Amino acid sequence: MTTIPLPAAARRGGRYTAGLRSWRGVTGLVLVGAVTLAGLLAPWLTDADPNAQGAQALAGPGGDHPLGTDDLGRDLLSRILHGILTDLSIILTAVPAGALIGAALALLAGTSRAADLVVQRLFDLVLSFPGLILGLAVTAILGPGRWPVVIIVALAEIPYFGRQLRAGVLVQREREYALAARIGGAGRARVLLRHVLPNAVDPLVVQAAVALSVGVFIEGALSFLGLGVRPPDPTLGSLISGSVAYLDTRPVLAAAPLAVTTALVLGFTLLAEALNRGVRS
Repeated sequence: MTTIPLPAAARRGGRYTAGLRSWRGVTGLVLVGAVTLAGLLAPWLTDADPNAQGAQALAGPGGDHPLGTDDLGRDLLSRILHGILTDLSIILTAVPAGALIGAALALLAGTSRAADLVVQRLFDLVLSFPGLILGLAVTAILGPGRWPVVIIVALAEIPYFGRQLRAGVLVQREREYALAARIGGAGRARVLLRHVLPNAVDPLVVQAAVALSVGVFIEGALSFLGLGVRPPDPTLGSLISGSVAYLDTRPVLAAAPLAVTTALVLGFTLLAEALNRGVRS
C-alpha cells in the first residue's frame, strides 16, 4: 500500500525552531531555563536545609542567609530553590498526564458519533467546575498533598488538550491525504494514528506551554489556601502565602518567591506565544 505523505508533519520542526528563535521564544527559554537551572542546582547554590529552623527568625539578608530567614528561622533562599523543584515536579507530571488522557479521549471521540457525544459531555462536566471548586472537591476526598495537586492540575487540563486535538482531528480527517488512505484500504484506526494524528498535534504543543503556566497558578492558589503540598515542604505558592503577615516588615519574603513565580509563568507564556506564531506561519 502506498504511504501517504504527511504535509504538516514534514515542516513541523522548522516551524517550531523559527518560533523559538523569535524574541518571545528566546526570552521565554531564558526565563524558564534560568529558573529551572536554579532549582536543579539548589544543593550546590546553598547548603542550608530548607526545613531546618534556626534561632534567627525574620533575619535580614547577610552572612549564611543571602535572602534572610522566614518567621521560623528557615533559610529563604534554600526554600525558594527547593520550592522551584517542587513546583516543576508537579507541573511536569500533571501536564503530560492531562495531555495523554485528553489526547486519548479525543482519538476515541473520532471513532464514532456515540463516542464523540460521550467524550464531549465528559469534557463539559469537567469544565463546569471552576478550578477552585475542582480543587476543593479533590482535596476534600484525598486531603492536601503533592499528589492531589498533580491530580487537580491534570484534571483541569484534560478538556483543553482533548478539545484541541478533537478539533484538529475533525479537520484533518477530511483532508485529501486521509481520504486517499481510506481509499487505499487503511482502516479507521490506522488513518487516525498514522495519518491524521501527526498532522493534528500542533495545537497540543502550544497548549502544553499554556498548561505549564496555568499549572503554576493552580499550585500557587491551592498552596495559598492551605490545600497544596503539606508543610514543611516548600512551594512557591506556600512561600507567598506565608509572607502575607510580614509584607510591611519583611517584604522580601513575598517579593523573592513572587519574582520567581512571575518569571516562570511569563517564560511559559512567551514560549506559548512563540510556538503559536511559528505554527501559524
